[in-house]
Amino acid sequence: MKKTFKALKFSAIFLFSTAAFVACDKDFTVIESNVLGENNSNFNTNVEEIPITAYNKKLESVQVNGLASYLLGVYNDPAYGQTTASIITQVSPSNTSGELGDNPTIDSVVVSIPYYSRTNDFDDDGNALYTIQDSLYGDYNGTTKPFKLSIYQNNYFLRNFDPAGELTDSQKYYSYSDGSSDNFVYNGTSPINFDANIGETILEPTSVTPSANPIILVTDRDTDDEVITRSVPAFRVKLDTTFWHNTIIKKNNSTELSNSNNFSNYFRGLFFKAEAEAADGSMILLNMGTTAANITIYYQQDSATDGETVASTYVLTFSGNTLNSFTNDITEVTLADGDDVDGDETLYLKGAGNAMVVVDLFEDEDAKANFIDDYRVSDGAGGYKTDDDGNFLLSRLINDAQLIVFENDLMQGANFPQDENGNDFSHYNRIYAYDIENSFITSDYSNDVIESSTDPFNSKLISLGQRVIDENDNYKYKIRLTEHLNNILVRNSTNTKIGLVLSSNVNYTTNAAIADSESDDVTNVPAASIITPEGTILYGSNVNVDDKTRMKLKVFYTAPNN
Repeated sequence: MKKTFKALKFSAIFLFSTAAFVACDKDFTVIESNVLGENNSNFNTNVEEIPITAYNKKLESVQVNGLASYLLGVYNDPAYGQTTASIITQVSPSNTSGELGDNPTIDSVVVSIPYYSRTNDFDDDGNALYTIQDSLYGDYNGTTKPFKLSIYQNNYFLRNFDPAGELTDSQKYYSYSDGSSDNFVYNGTSPINFDANIGETILEPTSVTPSANPIILVTDRDTDDEVITRSVPAFRVKLDTTFWHNTIIKKNNSTELSNSNNFSNYFRGLFFKAEAEAADGSMILLNMGTTAANITIYYQQDSATDGETVASTYVLTFSGNTLNSFTNDITEVTLADGDDVDGDETLYLKGAGNAMVVVDLFEDEDAKANFIDDYRVSDGAGGYKTDDDGNFLLSRLINDAQLIVFENDLMQGANFPQDENGNDFSHYNRIYAYDIENSFITSDYSNDVIESSTDPFNSKLISLGQRVIDENDNYKYKIRLTEHLNNILVRNSTNTKIGLVLSSNVNYTTNAAIADSESDDVTNVPAASIITPEGTILYGSNVNVDDKTRMKLKVFYTAPNN
């Protein structure tokens, strides 16, 4: 019922918008009849396919810091291979006085980083039950597999500003792979191997299995003052107290703890290193931007009353520089730049900064010229008529433009498991389209009224359609480019190239830079494609692809009867 309602809602919006658009255009005034129809009106509707060129773009090195969230764990993609995500992060003290009291003594140290979760039910006592499906990858067939995690002190200083840029330019860190299993990033001038910059061990290798269970804490257990606190699912583990005693407690009242700059120079941060524990694994998206993500040192200090102590805390947040490092063992396919002239037969979208697709909406300049000639009003002198605002007048009105994208059959079969609800591997995938020239969202995305801040899978459904199955049992996506094409026709926009990436959150529209891309058409990629490890394979635009599954641009238009 819910999906039907959304479909009806869209139809009403679409028809209203189209009717208003046509009614406001002077060239389409009804002369002979007020009843629309092929035989009793002065205009008709039609559809045509615009020849396009779609080709692969391998992403060599994409920005992996300044993201909204960060991946941690091991993910085995049946179409591509294994991706491992680790995290390198600075930490910042919430207490910058440098004072920990008299004779501080540690009780325990706990790191806690929430998962992205939603309440999906309540137990018999009214306590919330959660799902973490929004941030968990690799839990198909109803089983969440563990991965191995170690935490080390990081000895490499993560600088905030780029010495090679302008004075206020932030330092960007990029993904980097030398073919090894080491955790490298690239700072724009040289690679950095964080495995070669490991300091002391803070957490010995530990098996981690992400869980949707809430975090339950009990204080004053079995007393009249017992308090039970429940919080959202999170990665939570106790850390070695000796390390933190030497690192923090011994620096009581020192300049190292007196402000954030001194602290970051003194303590350069942590390295959360993920490794495969077995053939399978899982990966989790961590919400490191919340204040609930922190390292808390629980300690006692002397009270003003002789012989008594006061319980205190010293909290470190992840508010400094944070970045992902990725190691990819892509063995199932070969990623490479594609054919930008004839287009590719097979297209690859792979998250974690690996591969995207470029779609040129016209196969060549002649195709673009013919399209413009068909849709603009000629001035009879080799040019086109404009209105008082300089906008071009149209002889055809675009009612709807759809980029139809088909999923490759390679994505089906026994190797692609289902989750516990029977949804297959690609069920929750979304394809995000953006304007490559401006590294920005499309006009159709901006105008899309269907938006959900809490459920990205059901957001932006007009401009970025969900995966559906057609009458030929082929899975497809529908990307609307109506206003994008209108901008080309009416306002002479030159933005003819659209980028396609895989996204698990189409609401996240921030861009990430691509290293050393100044001379390339593609200089940025949506950051949403970096914080998903998943991938998909699509049919391309090459003429060798069967017409039933070939990527195509369909334009539905209204034109006057001659």
